[in-house]
Amino acid sequence: MDMIQSTGAPAAIGPYSQAVDTGSTVYLSGQIGQDPASGQLVTGFKAQTIQALENLKAVLAAAGMTLDNMAQVDVFVTDMRNFEDFNAIYSTYFPAYKPARLFVEVRGLCPGAEVEIRGIACRR
Repeated sequence: MDMIQSTGAPAAIGPYSQAVDTGSTVYLSGQIGQDPASGQLVTGFKAQTIQALENLKAVLAAAGMTLDNMAQVDVFVTDMRNFEDFNAIYSTYFPAYKPARLFVEVRGLCPGAEVEIRGIACRR
């Protein structure tokens, strides 16, 4: 297994990898709306959603993959009322291909984060 690291996504802030590549499958750690250049969270749910998806794309690219390789996406939000806003943004990242998905409200995420997205990608 190989650890995947991308400078296009925020560095891991603990003892974990941005992703782990098993050869046929890549397991992506959760990404929040943190700008990798500044290290700061972007402001607002919509902006955080876009940034988290861009961070996932960067990690996938480091593994030689794209969002089209995603088999499963897990989404954690701090407010279920953002469901429609999330779907509007998410559908632009997955316009035709739709991976399996979990969408769940949680009590809290990293301080200030409103959304976290993780997933599993497969080589075809």
